[in-house]
Amino acid sequence: MRQLLIVLGAVLLAAGLAWPWLRRLPLGRLPGDVHVVREGFSFHFPIVTCIVVSIASLYPPSLLIWWFRR
Repeated sequence: MRQLLIVLGAVLLAAGLAWPWLRRLPLGRLPGDVHVVREGFSFHFPIVTCIVVSIASLYPPSLLIWWFRR
């Protein structure tokens, strides 16, 4: 558990340091994301971005868990 928390902390630190470059990625603005703007109302639901992040996040945690259990 301690190793997992250290790795997660390092990943969060790296993401925080890389934020100026990560912000330029088109996540949240992909085709298929729902964005409705009306007078006095704005709604944004990044459905495609959620799917992409979900699929991308399936494999690295699995590899980390496998590596720590060796």
